[in-house]
Amino acid sequence: MKNNLVLSFLKQVEDLGNRLPHPTALFIWFSLLVLVLSWILSMAGVGATHPLNHTEVSVTNLLNQAGLHKILTQSVSNFTQFAPVGTVLVAMLGLGIAEKSGLLGAVLNKMVAKAGGKALSAIVVFAGVMSSLAADAGYVVLIPLAGMVFASAGKHPLAGMAAAFAGVSGGYSANLMIGPIDAVLAGISTEAAHLIDRNIEVSVVANYYFIVASTLFITLVGTLVTEKITLPALPRWQEPAPPPDATSGSAAGTAALRNSGLVLVACLLLIALGLVPQQGLLREPASGSITQSPLMQGIVTVISLIAALCGMAYGMTVRRYTSKGSIIKDMEDTFATMASYLVLMFFAAQFVNYFGWSNMGMVLAINGANWLQALAISPVLLLSIFILMSAFINLLVGSASAKWSLLAPVFIPMFMLLGIPPENVQAAYRVGDSSTNIITPLMPYFGVVVAFMQRYKSDPGVGTIMSLMLPYSLVFLLGWSLMFALWMSAGLPLGPT
Repeated sequence: MKNNLVLSFLKQVEDLGNRLPHPTALFIWFSLLVLVLSWILSMAGVGATHPLNHTEVSVTNLLNQAGLHKILTQSVSNFTQFAPVGTVLVAMLGLGIAEKSGLLGAVLNKMVAKAGGKALSAIVVFAGVMSSLAADAGYVVLIPLAGMVFASAGKHPLAGMAAAFAGVSGGYSANLMIGPIDAVLAGISTEAAHLIDRNIEVSVVANYYFIVASTLFITLVGTLVTEKITLPALPRWQEPAPPPDATSGSAAGTAALRNSGLVLVACLLLIALGLVPQQGLLREPASGSITQSPLMQGIVTVISLIAALCGMAYGMTVRRYTSKGSIIKDMEDTFATMASYLVLMFFAAQFVNYFGWSNMGMVLAINGANWLQALAISPVLLLSIFILMSAFINLLVGSASAKWSLLAPVFIPMFMLLGIPPENVQAAYRVGDSSTNIITPLMPYFGVVVAFMQRYKSDPGVGTIMSLMLPYSLVFLLGWSLMFALWMSAGLPLGPT
């Protein structure tokens, strides 16, 4: 009975959301709305005092001469410099070769044969959580692959994409390893702590125990939501699972997989040679860091190149790539399918930039922070409210580092004066920031997921993805917040001291 009520509610969410205009049209209307609101709120004198430099932050009117000039002169750069555009296109160059050569089909068939049922969902969610080590690669590589894996297993591909999106974005602050986000947040936390005590340094491993436990939590909960809510909410997958690659079981197919594997091993060995030596070619030149290395910063390019080389090895072995232009043709065909994505991204880029230029998100964040600071309640409850506030602000401001740069100077000193270490505040922020990534159109890759879903559903709207991701977001937010509150109440360390 309860499950039927949940499915009915999600169906209503989807129907309501899909009554909204086409996602591209929605971003056009959002852009126009931001322009009008910037004028109204600017005329009303809405603003706030920045907590770090104590300057006045006011809503900027974009419907004046300066705003018009900015819109006209930066429309092209808004699009070309919008992170998801170049990242996705570069990734799809290599992945297109890997897919059209038959390599991905052969590998996916083997994956499906070895992992079925709930294990498949768990693998996809866990892989999504771990993908944050590779920056944006999870969005552009794992999510479309998850759809293909689920389709190959006879499950609805949108469920696979939802599970991957939940792991990649909803579990962004969880991991089994220390990654770039840990270094960024720790650096911002340290600067904020120096406002009270110049001797405090927030380590990059300050939340390590908690994020390891969070990885297990997100994987378990994400799997349960996928199996118990997402898959039942979707219609039975009508299209038959794609047949195994014609060559995959043949001698040529076996040889092709072996050759692709050899190419992969050779690529990994070259990467290891560039990373293992202290002054390795792929390390960051000044510090020798791996997390801040050119390899990690260019991981999407690396993945694309490896995928292309492995796909070429497979295609040549099975005799798909025999003419001079066959590989180029496959890359061109891949890009031909990206037209709707590019149109969507153009208007999404304008909207995100207009919202940033207007300062509306920052003003709202500062005023909300001031309200929370005025509450006089217990530390655990205060941190729990801070999680909810971070989750709400995340619906309006997409960048995790940008929000933390704004919130840390307010909340870390405030909580330090209450006897709460900055590591605890940072961990609370991570929970709230990650949980609502998957339900806000302001998250840059939200539109990317909509575009990927068009491969399996002709008219996916905002309602489609909202209904799919809302259960994950709510369960993550409530369950993860409870886990954090219990962790704090028990006095457990968040990381090595």
